[in-house]
Amino acid sequence: MGSAYGRGRLHLAAAIDQQAVCGVGAFVELARLAERGALDFVTVGDASGRPGPGPEALAVSARVAPETARIGLVPVVATTHTEPFRVRAAVATLDRVSLGRAGWWIEVSGTEDGARPFGRRRAGSGDVLWGEAGEVADLAARLGDSREGDAGIREVGTGRFVDREKVRHVDFEGVEGTGLSVRGPSIVPRPPQGHPVRVVDATEEDSRGTAARYADVALLRVADPAHADTVRKELRDAAAGFGRDPDELRVLVSLRVDLGGGEYAAEPGHGGGGPRQSAHGPLYRGGPVDLAELIIAWHRAGAADGFHLVPIEPHRDLERLVNGTVALLQHRGLFRTFYPGSTLREHLGLARPAHRYAVAGGATGGAS
Repeated sequence: MGSAYGRGRLHLAAAIDQQAVCGVGAFVELARLAERGALDFVTVGDASGRPGPGPEALAVSARVAPETARIGLVPVVATTHTEPFRVRAAVATLDRVSLGRAGWWIEVSGTEDGARPFGRRRAGSGDVLWGEAGEVADLAARLGDSREGDAGIREVGTGRFVDREKVRHVDFEGVEGTGLSVRGPSIVPRPPQGHPVRVVDATEEDSRGTAARYADVALLRVADPAHADTVRKELRDAAAGFGRDPDELRVLVSLRVDLGGGEYAAEPGHGGGGPRQSAHGPLYRGGPVDLAELIIAWHRAGAADGFHLVPIEPHRDLERLVNGTVALLQHRGLFRTFYPGSTLREHLGLARPAHRYAVAGGATGGAS
């Protein structure tokens, strides 16, 4: 269902992070709640590189997948210290078990705490880290296209289990300093979406080049619609400069939301002048109705394609978000009431990427 205003369909996502919660049941409950509101996707933070206990985001998402049916699942994946080959395999596997609902929030880590669990080298500066993250995103796409969908065969008599004509070897060397080097095809077949959706936080300057070149969704932690509009235009122009269609990039404003005070909160978010900067990013504090009005105003002005909302109190605020804010947007015909498709790319209005080798070789790509 398309939006009746703004620059296109309104997109909504939410974080279901559970600091210091190790049981997966809480994540499942929140994902189901978000799915009831027909949100595009939920994000899952990662325990590695942050203080305190907590489960690993990819593992949580894989557990949530069979307990949900339509909502997209986007775990945070730090590319700085993990092996690109295994990152791609894990994300592709999540896409397969979720039947095409996977994405990955590409993140970097410049801390020693982030490196220690993996026994990897020390991290570099921000621009170096994001340059490496871009290479990982590029490599993941190449590996994703290294096997056509029907490359796997089963010829017991001959002992052939792969059609070699449908497998391409990847020979990848990163720029000097990153240490990235991969040979050979992926061990995981091309998943349902072709390439799972890539999400990048483009708030900081260092990450914007990577977001413009590789991201399907860019997140902005900003408190002012004019600022969001300026960065959105910058990202779209940069995407076009990289040869991309800028309409294939979704830019979502990421806000922390505190709906605990109801409509009569002491510091209403929208009515009091909009979100306010805090130590952890822009914070909206108010009621579900005011939040709906803020979303409508920003989207109508073209400042964002949608919002990624981070509840302060996960269950309380997400419940009020779905039952209040989202319900109001749906009632006004400004947000969908059901999922018209089954994959995350369909939720976001993004095309399934063509298989680069199958297309180059003249194949239809229908099986890949």
